[in-house]
Order: sequence, then C-alpha cells, then structure tokens
Amino acid sequence: MKKYKVGVIGATGMVGQRFVSTLEGHPWFEVTTLAASPRSAGHTYEEALGGRWVMSAPIPERLKNTVVYDATADIEKIAAVVDFVFCAVDMKKDEIRALEEAYAKAECPVVSNNSAHRFTKDVPMVIPELNSDHIRIIEDQKKRLGTKRGFIAVKSNCSLQSYVPAVYPLDKKYGIDKVLVCTYQAISGAGKTFERWPEMVDNVIPFIGGEEEKSEKEPLKIWGKIENGEIVPAAEPYFTAQCIRVPVSDGHMGAVFMSFKGEKPLKEEIIEIWNNFAGKPQQLGLPSAPKQFLHYFTEDNMPQTKLHRGLENGMAVSIGRLREDTQYDYKFVCLSHNTLRGAAGGAILLAELLCAEGYID
Repeated sequence: MKKYKVGVIGATGMVGQRFVSTLEGHPWFEVTTLAASPRSAGHTYEEALGGRWVMSAPIPERLKNTVVYDATADIEKIAAVVDFVFCAVDMKKDEIRALEEAYAKAECPVVSNNSAHRFTKDVPMVIPELNSDHIRIIEDQKKRLGTKRGFIAVKSNCSLQSYVPAVYPLDKKYGIDKVLVCTYQAISGAGKTFERWPEMVDNVIPFIGGEEEKSEKEPLKIWGKIENGEIVPAAEPYFTAQCIRVPVSDGHMGAVFMSFKGEKPLKEEIIEIWNNFAGKPQQLGLPSAPKQFLHYFTEDNMPQTKLHRGLENGMAVSIGRLREDTQYDYKFVCLSHNTLRGAAGGAILLAELLCAEGYID
C-alpha cells in the first residue's frame, strides 16, 4: 500500500487534534498539511494551538513547526500537495457544505467528520462494518460534481456508534420493528474539557442541540439503498431518542430498548451474533479495524465508560446487560469512544476502506 499524503482541515479543534494524534505512525497515511481558520493561518501549528492541545499524547514533534494553511483561502494550494483531506471544521452548515464541495471540485477527496453533507443524497454516510457498499454512490456524486477523483464521504454522528452497530446485524437477521435509545454523552462531544467547561462538573444537562434528530434520522440512511443515483433512506426500524450530556470526559453510552417484527430470538442467539459479527474492515484487515467489532460483557456492571471506552484502541463497541423487557422485547446498554470510533477513528477507518477499494488513488 502506498503512503498517502494527508491534510487535516480544522486541525486546531478537538477532533482535528484527535486526527493529528491518531494518525501519527499510521502505516498508510502521513499528515503533511494542516489547515484552520484565517486567524491560525501563517502560524506554526504549535503557535496556532496556543496552549489548547488536549490530547494525552504530546503534539507530534515533526508537526509543531508546520505552518498552518487557511482552510478556505488556500484550497487550491492544499489540493495540490495532498492525496486527500480529513475535514473537522467548526463553521455554519451551509459554509461547511460549500467548503467541502470546493475541495472535491479541486479534485481533492474529502473524508468528513462534519454533519453538513450527511443528508446530501449522493454522499455516502458510512459505518464501515455496516454499510460499506454505500461508497458505490461516489461515482454518481463525481458525475454531479464534474470531477475525476474529487468527492465527499462522511461518517455518521458520534452518538450512533454505540447503539446502531448492535442493532444493525440483529435487524438483518431477524427484523426489528422499533428502537428506543437514551444516550449519555461525554463532554468531548461538545469539543470541551472539564477545565474549559466547569459547569459540567457534578452536573447533567438533559439536552444536546440537534442530537436527537440525528440519532433518529441518520440510522435510516445507513439502512438505506442506492437507487437511481442517490441513497434512499429506509422507512424502518423506527427510532426514537433522548440525548443527555453527562460529566464524563470521553465515551458515549446508550440504553437501548428494541422490539422484533416476529418471534423474538433467544438471548443466547443475540449474543452469538454480536460476538461473531464482522464487516468489510475485518475482511480486508484494515489497519484501524478492531479485530472484534462488538464485545458482549456478561457481568451486570459492565461495560463501564472508564474501563472500556479504549477497547481495541477505542474502535470497538462494548455491550452488556441484555435482558427481556416488559414493554419491548429486549433492552441492553452499549458504549463507544466518541472521539475515536465516533469521530476521528471512524473517519480514518472510512478512509482506509476508500483507499483499499480504489476510490482514493
């Protein structure tokens, strides 16, 4: 596999920092270009961060003195020196849509952590183990954009990564009618630390703007099918969600209730499906893919955020407490690392898939 030159757009934000940190030492990808807002442009990366580096590992030494580009003004310059970019900018949605299309039209593939294009009909929104086939829509997207190699692919919202991977294989096997989920989401999902958000210490906020709509709508695009040059969202399963911010640094947990369309499977059958489930990343042996995607814990007090969010480098999903329910067929809890599997790591895995399948040359 060739070594790809990669740019990180929005490199000074929390997810951008996670990209930079996670990609250091990656066997396929080398970060060579960093871009951020106009106020950061022209400064070295270390200067642009201004003491706001929040990763546990230090800033990669080789990137400290890298001069930061202007993410908006320097699109052509960036596109000329990289093979593709990861995008994690903090802008208005219409501005992000325009920015990502500008990179694509400059013949620079974009793998995005942002939500702006998640419902663009010819942009694949991919959890690689679940709907890797959706990347086929890229050829239709390139026709619309008039590009030869430029396109946009996105990952789904971080809140989905805990519960959707657990529900998806069960629906494919048995058929699921409805899903209720309550998510308990870490403060890093808001780009915050406890030092920068002291109001979250010893506190719970029962509202996260836009999260419940994303948590209910995005799964249906993942379940969708490609028809006539667009991804048509599925009509079911029916999802309803409540999303709550909790005083945890990293890790989103979900409490899930589900009902099957027909006769419900045995508990042992569900657990067997989870423990043996694998997707295209495992088949291809992609560098960031967890060896076992879904891990079921039999202990009543597992999984726990602090103990299990880092499972398989933060790329696995932990599940526990599967039991029958009085109103739904079953209920369970699940956990994923929101800035790894849910953000930068999930986007990196998607980029690996795109490279392995020949969409990024």
